[in-house]
Amino acid sequence: MDEEITEISIHEEYTQETDGINQPPIDDGKHLVKKKRRERLVRKGRIKQERFRAFMRFFLSVFFIFLLVYCSKCRGWYMEKNAFNHVGGSSVEILNNNIVPIQKILVLLKKSNVPNVPIYLARTDELKKEIMKLAPVEDVYIRRYAFPARIQIILRERIPVITISPAVNTDPVAFFTTDGKLIGREFLPLNKSLKTILVLSYGNKGDDYHKWNLDKVKQILKITRYIEAYSGEPVEYVDMRNPNDIFISIKTVDIRLGRLDENVYKRIERIPSVLPQVKLIDSKVKYLDLSWEKVNYLKLE
Repeated sequence: MDEEITEISIHEEYTQETDGINQPPIDDGKHLVKKKRRERLVRKGRIKQERFRAFMRFFLSVFFIFLLVYCSKCRGWYMEKNAFNHVGGSSVEILNNNIVPIQKILVLLKKSNVPNVPIYLARTDELKKEIMKLAPVEDVYIRRYAFPARIQIILRERIPVITISPAVNTDPVAFFTTDGKLIGREFLPLNKSLKTILVLSYGNKGDDYHKWNLDKVKQILKITRYIEAYSGEPVEYVDMRNPNDIFISIKTVDIRLGRLDENVYKRIERIPSVLPQVKLIDSKVKYLDLSWEKVNYLKLE
């Protein structure tokens, strides 16, 4: 009997141990409730964050739209209605106009309409096209600025190299630029800072400077550079009133070159051997004659 009771006890203990191994432990009820509550709170927090972010995106979008509309209609984007009636104020600025007078650009501005749109939408092509019609202007740049709305006109002018006059003491009537363009007296006198070679010419049939081209301009400049290099003195003027008998004046003496043929540069090279003699002569020399191929003459007054 005792043995049976012992076997039953051992069997029950073994059964309980094996059942404990095969069956999972039961979760505590309170812990499960807390876990579910935490999960619900996290979900609610995420939902609130997403709603807040969506609201802020909507608010910022509306704000920037209203700001853009306000800025586009701000007076700082629009030029004054009388902006083209005067130059030198806050609306129009002109730079690098050493030859073209401001008044001539002002006339062109008055012919144009002040843009009635924000300055960043204003078209300046027509104004640029009109300014480019001015003979001394090689190119023009028009910049637009806001707050306050204004334009800046920057000119790139041609460079004068030769001025034309009928006599030494007479005001110039025209000038040539480095690209061979002839410009009339409407843009004269030139600024004193612009150094040019004075060429005397009547502009008639014999020496009509209106027919000169770029090659002719380059030839005159080359001859003056030769004279200055071999004489060591700057050229005061070139007398081309008689195309067959050219004179060039330097400080010491007038030089007669004659025709501008293929040998003119060889004749100029003789200047260093003759010029010292001219300075030693007591009598007044009228001109140094280099028009002959191999002979130099000093013409006395």
